[in-house]
Amino acid sequence: MDRMRLDLFLKWSRIILRRTLAKETCDSGRVTVNGQEARAGREVRVGDRISVRLPRRRITFRIRSIPSYAPGKDSAHEMIELLGSE
Repeated sequence: MDRMRLDLFLKWSRIILRRTLAKETCDSGRVTVNGQEARAGREVRVGDRISVRLPRRRITFRIRSIPSYAPGKDSAHEMIELLGSE
């Protein structure tokens, strides 16, 4: 798999724990992909830089891999490379 919907990626990588919450976060304009505001249906690829504004902090990361099935709790962190957290 070389690309995936943004809301599903946020759920699988455990940045946001529920897909409905990931969709709401994207659609309210709090997520950017490569510097551009992104909606939930946007397709993301390996190498994309994503920034998510959560209620208490902002997380910026790069996509390292997109698995073909949902990863387990222990391997979800391998999907991203954390670039910053404020």
